[in-house]
Amino acid sequence: MNGKQSLNRYKPMEQQIQRHARVDVADVLRGLAVMGIILLHSIEHFNFYSFPDTAGQSAWLTFTDRAVWDGLFFLLGGKAYAVFALLFGFSYFIQYDNQRLRGRDFRLRFCWRLVLLFLIGNLNASFFTAEVLVLYSLVGFILPLVCRLRDKWLFIVACVLLVQPLPLYYVIRATLDPAFVTPALPTGSLWAATFEAQSHGTFLDTLSVNLWEGQLASLAWAWDNGRVFQTAALFIFGYLVGRHGLFLKENLKFWNKVLCGSLVAFFPLYGLGNMLPDFVENPSVHTPLLLVVSSLYKFAFMLLLVSAMLNGYYRTRLCKRLDFLIPYGRMSLTNYITQSIIGSMLFYNWGFGLHDKLGITASVLVGALIFIVQLAFCRWWMRHHSHGPMEYLWKRATWLK
Repeated sequence: MNGKQSLNRYKPMEQQIQRHARVDVADVLRGLAVMGIILLHSIEHFNFYSFPDTAGQSAWLTFTDRAVWDGLFFLLGGKAYAVFALLFGFSYFIQYDNQRLRGRDFRLRFCWRLVLLFLIGNLNASFFTAEVLVLYSLVGFILPLVCRLRDKWLFIVACVLLVQPLPLYYVIRATLDPAFVTPALPTGSLWAATFEAQSHGTFLDTLSVNLWEGQLASLAWAWDNGRVFQTAALFIFGYLVGRHGLFLKENLKFWNKVLCGSLVAFFPLYGLGNMLPDFVENPSVHTPLLLVVSSLYKFAFMLLLVSAMLNGYYRTRLCKRLDFLIPYGRMSLTNYITQSIIGSMLFYNWGFGLHDKLGITASVLVGALIFIVQLAFCRWWMRHHSHGPMEYLWKRATWLK
């Protein structure tokens, strides 16, 4: 699909966007993304990766553990986060364009909003080392820098970022120079410190280590694994989705093409990723090349999920069943942070220390229970308030004079 032609077919719909400050299907997608995140984090024991001894468990439970782990990571690993990032860029367009229509420039205000998100993210990081809000607050500065570019240039910048330019350079460099070794940030001691705090630390020990060593390790992991470039690309794609009103029902034909294109792209890319270890022996070529390929096939699968969801939402009665997620999506920040606090309390040593008691199958059930409780709370809260607690505080602080 030609990016310029496909985007130019769908003209901005400022009037609709202005009338619909919230796009319901975006809140549904956001709710599904946060639901996927809690399920993944639960089976990981919130980035602890400490599990009970499975030597004596039944074959049936071993099977369900493996099925849950492989199934969730295939379906949601790298995709739930990607949907969340796409919607972050979409939300920026809504905020930016609403202020533009009032004759205001939102860019500096958004930079202040990112500073606030950095502080909120560090609060979250003190409980959970692999959170994404700090990363979003840092990468998010790309949006006010590029938001006034024409569609063609936005699309080009996003595509360049998506193909992972730095790992791609490493592939070329290692191919031409067999002695080249792909650099990686030294994070072993940082992860060891966080594991020790999670295993044996007190509440204050855990918060202190998570906030420093844990956060440095998490950001280094994001850099080494291409999340920085991918997140920036998703922000820009989300901004383009908002600029062209692509989440509105009248632009569903666009998503039909995306659905077909993502199906065609995903399977060859996924197959290539699985074949690489058998054909590329040099780790300095294999590792960054696999990063490039996996970034692309996860992006394709994310588009497949989003386009399928939009088709189901607008073309079937699924919308009536999914609309119950709207309050959950509108309170995504509150839900994301409370998930971290609850997960830390359940699995880390300072709390109940269930990391060595709950296996993968039990942990996904715990994650589902957390989601159900959060959903019930969100539905009650949004009947009485227009914003979630964290959303309200973030909004009020954004507009401080």
